Amino acid sequence: MPEYSVFKSSIEVYCPWETDTVFESYRQHTVGSLVTRDRIWILYSLARQAAALDGCWYECGVYRGGTAEMLAVIAAGSGRRLHLFDTFQGMPETDRDLDKHGRGDFSDTGLAAVKDRLCPWSENIELHPGFIPDTFAGRENDSIALAHVDVDIHQSVSDCCAFIYPRLLPSGIMVFDDYGFASCPGARVAVDEFCRDKPEVPLILPTGQAVIFRAAI
Repeated sequence: MPEYSVFKSSIEVYCPWETDTVFESYRQHTVGSLVTRDRIWILYSLARQAAALDGCWYECGVYRGGTAEMLAVIAAGSGRRLHLFDTFQGMPETDRDLDKHGRGDFSDTGLAAVKDRLCPWSENIELHPGFIPDTFAGRENDSIALAHVDVDIHQSVSDCCAFIYPRLLPSGIMVFDDYGFASCPGARVAVDEFCRDKPEVPLILPTGQAVIFRAAI
């Protein structure tokens, strides 16, 4: 596996996530999220693009609902339905040969608290508490425009890929939040394994995210 390194550049570049006032009005909905401002910008931008597609949205790995709240605001404004998948009790068992997280990590959350946080957008939201892939049951007929996969561990990322990818609309988007992080090595392995025989090539970003745009073949 390639070594991890810190991306550094002395060149000044445009960083809209620092100055865009419209984005800031959406980012305020992410209070308490572990996702950094630059990654939130990527998700925000891709959600705005996915709003043009006639399909539902998924977030797998909700934690306390930070990015879910922002997605809920954008989804409500574009008439899209947002499905949220999480145990709401922390991590399941993990593969300690591939994952650095362990069972019970991120357990400082709860379904009731997330429901309360997202209550203003409840008409456009459906929560699916439990373990992936069990919670995908009954959603086999979904057409998916956007999937934000932030589940951190190998098996869960693999399960998300296996279910979501065949249902992803042409030009639909999968965003893997933790692809490039040293704390989540199993996530990168899962994405690379899954994409090995697919026409799509993950776009790997210096934010640590990776993005797949479903090819219209």
